[in-house]
This record gives sequence, C-alpha cells and structure tokens, in this order.
Amino acid sequence: MTFSPEQLLQQLRQYPQPPAYWVAYSGGLDSHVLLHALASLRGRLDAGIGAVHVNHGLQADAPHWEAHCRRVCEGLGIRHESLQVAAAAAPGESPEAAARAARYAALADWLPARHCLLTAQHQNDQAETLLLQLLRGSGVHGLAAMPAMTVLGAGLHQRPLLGVTRAQLRHYAESHRLDWIEDPSNTDTAFDRNYLRQQVMPLLQARWPAVAASLSRSALHCAEAADLVGQLGEQDCHNVAGQHHGALSLAGICALPRARQRNVLRHWIRQATGTVPSTAVLARIVNDVLASRRDSGPCVRWGGHEVRRYRDELYLLGQTLVPERRPQLEWNMAAPLPLPAAGGTLRVTPATGRGIRATAGGAAGVRVAWRQGGERCRPAGRGHRHALKKLFQEQGIPPWERDRIPLIYIDDTLAAVAGLWVCDPFQAGPAEPGLLVDWERDGDSA
Repeated sequence: MTFSPEQLLQQLRQYPQPPAYWVAYSGGLDSHVLLHALASLRGRLDAGIGAVHVNHGLQADAPHWEAHCRRVCEGLGIRHESLQVAAAAAPGESPEAAARAARYAALADWLPARHCLLTAQHQNDQAETLLLQLLRGSGVHGLAAMPAMTVLGAGLHQRPLLGVTRAQLRHYAESHRLDWIEDPSNTDTAFDRNYLRQQVMPLLQARWPAVAASLSRSALHCAEAADLVGQLGEQDCHNVAGQHHGALSLAGICALPRARQRNVLRHWIRQATGTVPSTAVLARIVNDVLASRRDSGPCVRWGGHEVRRYRDELYLLGQTLVPERRPQLEWNMAAPLPLPAAGGTLRVTPATGRGIRATAGGAAGVRVAWRQGGERCRPAGRGHRHALKKLFQEQGIPPWERDRIPLIYIDDTLAAVAGLWVCDPFQAGPAEPGLLVDWERDGDSA
C-alpha cells in the first residue's frame, strides 16, 4: 500500500474543517511529503493552506534550511511563515526535549484562533514514542503516545500520518522527485530516539516485521484506557471534593481503593497544573500526607507546587513568596490592586452600611501589609478584640493561607482583613457609605 493525498483527505475529514491548515514544515522528508500532498488537495478543501517553519538556531545550516523551505513554498504557491526560537537546553535537560518544548511553545503562541497545525509524525514515530515512554516507566497517559488531534494554543493540532509508515512516505517523496533536507543530527545515536530508530527498531523488525504497526496499535489501546482512567478520575474528584474551593476530602480519598487514590490525586494535580507528579512524589503524598495525624501539618513540595493537609482536607498550592519578602504597599483604594506575590487581587466595591467607612478609606495613609504575628481585631458586632490567629481558626482558614491574606491599615491601625472582617472603629454605620474590600485569588473568577 502506498501513501496518497486521498488518504490524507480521509484523515482530515474525520474532524470539522478549520479556516486554514498550516503544515509545520522543517524541510525534511516527512513534512515535505505532508506539504506536497496537502497542496494537491487545495481544490478539494474549503480551507486555506500554509506552512510554518521553526528555526531553532541549533545548526550552522539553519538559515539555509529556512531559505530552502521558503523556496519550496513559493514553488507550490503556498504561504510561508518563519518563527525563531531559543532552543538551547538547560543544564541536565535533554536537547531533544528542550527543542521540542521551545518549538511547540512558539507554535502555540503563533497559531491563529481555530486554525489547525498539521505535523508529520508517522507510524514509526508513534512506535518509537511508545518504546521511549515504556523505558521511562510511564503510565497509560504516556503510553498513549501522540494523539491524532489535540488543542494547541487557540487552535488545533492534528497528526494525520500516524497510520502511514516511514517507507511509504519515502516512496511518495521519491516518486514525486521531492527535494528535502537531511538533518545530520538525525544520525547521532547519542539522542535516545535516534538510538532506538537505528539500533533497536531494526532488530525488532527483523524478528517481528509488523512491530511498528503493533506498537502503534498498542498506543491506541492505551489512549482508550487513559481516557477511561481520566473519566474515573474526574468522577472520583467530584465525589471527594472538599468544602473549600479546589480542596479534596481526606475521608473521601481514604475510602477509595489505593489505586483509585493515586488516580484521583493524579487527575486533581493534572487538572490544576497541567503536569503529573512522579511516582515518588505521589507515594510521598499518599504515605506522608494522607496517613498523617489530624493535628499535623504535612507538606510535599515539587516543581513549584505543594500539597498540604489541614484538618480533614487536602490542598494543592503554588509556592509563593514568604511574607517577609512581600513589600508593604500604599493604596488609594480607587482601583484594583494586583498582588501577584500573594496570588490575588484586592478589589473595592461601594456599599451602604457595610465595609470600611468611605471617609476612612478615602483618607491618606491606607497601607496593605501582611500578617507577622500578634495582630488583633475587634470585628464589627463583637464585644472584644481577638487575635487574628483565633479568628482564622474559627473561620477554618488553613495556616499557610493566613499569611497570604492582605491586611488593610489606615493611619497605621488595622482596619480590615481583606474579604473577611472590618475592625471597629472603621465599620460603616447603618446608612453610611462604605467600601467592601474583597480578596480575589487568582483563578477564583474562572
């Protein structure tokens, strides 16, 4: 069986047609075949066609490759765009992973809304990806390898050649006398994928000729399993939701079998961060946090995130600056005050008989500060002043959140705890104009 534009058309028609298709065109054989086949379909597609080239700047010949891509597109009468990225790997980072991350980040930022990016990964690429994920000890989401369709930025990303072999693409290229670029780095077996492609896959194929098709089929099975696992995680996440926004009930999680505990935690973290913790981090959450005493304050940190327990709920947090490093700020209360170091924004709403007296709030000397310990407040309606620590405990606010809640001082006196209490004597009278100070955390309005 040979590859033909008709096969490509059948794959494209599996999804709603976008305003335009853009081929991620490197100048190599695979993307050149995809571009050529797509160009031959332009009379049968009610969509624009273009190509986008990403220059990583990692090879001395990169400018020549970019010029080659532009010439090919001009010859086909196809619009061409070029993107420049900085793809140098950080210390300890895989060069392949760094280049891939930089490339897709640039493409996601550039891709017009609702347009579709086409990439030329094929069946052999899919088989290699599955093997790499197996060697990394990935779960079903990793073993699902590369999806045929996914969201990318404001548009879509489709891989229409996953059912086509590398040999079929080469036959097409040679039959149509295409002129493509051979990247010399593709022969460097220091890269894991190249080692698999050149050293491992030929051995497997000699014993099992259909190995690429079989592994690709396994990836499809894993994709279905990953979808089911995701649905179960979403259902369990809903069933064990805590009383506080984004929190999970400890009792609810512990009532699940151990495998579903890990699954719901993975789903919860993935939904919030877009990443999945390692097996070791997940084990620490299960063993150190779920199994901790009710009065303890366990915390597991990794990659800018942390999971904590307070009373009977689990919280997922982003690590923020400690209070000592957050500056105190002057505030005229006339406009919202973003406080990114604390993860939120202060907003003021006019009211009558509630909030800070408007005359007090409009006075000079309004300052936003942070809890240091020892602060006291007499909330409106109470007969005595109380330590903020006691008030926070009554409200069920976790200890780590207490230091992130802005305190409003007027003339160096604590006037309000944003979103919670106004302290006497700053409370507006029954018919007096007031200002409600709300503390809107990032993501609360989403």
